[in-house]
Amino acid sequence: MEAQTRDQTRTDVIVDYLGHQYIIEFKIWRGERYNAEGEKQICEYLDYWNLNTGYMLSFNFNQKKTIGVNRVEIGNKILFEGMV
Repeated sequence: MEAQTRDQTRTDVIVDYLGHQYIIEFKIWRGERYNAEGEKQICEYLDYWNLNTGYMLSFNFNQKKTIGVNRVEIGNKILFEGMV
């Protein structure tokens, strides 16, 4: 279920746990350009919530995909991007 922010934008999941918020964005892999757009989108959510760390999980249905988790720095933001 997508969480709705006060300015009517949407993000996939916001986890509130022990006073901390975790922003998680889910994507279907559609190539590098689409992935870059997803990174920009989650950075905007992080700016909105005044956070520096976010998470993006991409579902890749290609047979020759590389699965795993990568740490990506975009400006002052840190994204952990998982590929399954």
